[in-house]
Amino acid sequence: MNAKSIIGAACAALAIATAMPATAHGPIETVTPHFEKAIPNIPGKTMKVVIVDYPPGGESVPHLHANSSFIFAHVLSGEIESKVNDEPMQVYRTGESWYEPPASKHLVSRNASKTKPARLLAVFVLDSDEKELTTPIK
Repeated sequence: MNAKSIIGAACAALAIATAMPATAHGPIETVTPHFEKAIPNIPGKTMKVVIVDYPPGGESVPHLHANSSFIFAHVLSGEIESKVNDEPMQVYRTGESWYEPPASKHLVSRNASKTKPARLLAVFVLDSDEKELTTPIK
């Protein structure tokens, strides 16, 4: 093997390696704000509700939840695979629910199906001054 072949192979390997992070995840979910209201009998707390639509094979990037946010999640349709903190991976089906404690690391959140969409309702109760519900994990 000559130097030109070695350099060519190294460049090809580098191109594949740098392209992989961009394609490591499937289609991204769509998050739609649905409701937001200060909780009148709990000063400083707000309830925010979002609908998360996952296309077939869709997923969320791994993320952290706001430090103050308690989350209730309910599957409206389809099946959602979820891994929060050190808990085992779970599959939740239509009509099933779970909660996530404040400051959770949501390591996996994705549609369990490659052929059907899935929809999730997420209810956040958090400090009213929290602006971001999630922050990507780098």
